[in-house]
Amino acid sequence: MAKFCEKCGTELKKDDTFCSNCGNSVNGTKAVATSPVNSGNSKSKIAAGLLGIFLGALGVHNFYLGYTGKAVGQLLLTLVGWIACGLGPIAASIWGLIEGIMILCGSINKDAEGNDLVD
Repeated sequence: MAKFCEKCGTELKKDDTFCSNCGNSVNGTKAVATSPVNSGNSKSKIAAGLLGIFLGALGVHNFYLGYTGKAVGQLLLTLVGWIACGLGPIAASIWGLIEGIMILCGSINKDAEGNDLVD
């Protein structure tokens, strides 16, 4: 039976005394769970996918999932891209559409914190 860190949900090796992800002490059974821990911040796969399809050029789906750097990149590509013959918004729209479809298909199934997206 696999053991998981109670604080962050990372799978532990047999003789770990500290979680390799968060440093939580896992001595004894108090700090160890037998199933992955969900931090309660689950994001909806459907919401993220639809945000990507319809508002992906603005990076809204990436802001929602916590990928702030990628979201700012999409937003800047859209806003500043008007200067370059309008190619920036077109590229950002295609990027958002593809990511939205990948989220709905399950290819992208975790948020920035590593939590699984829920249906």
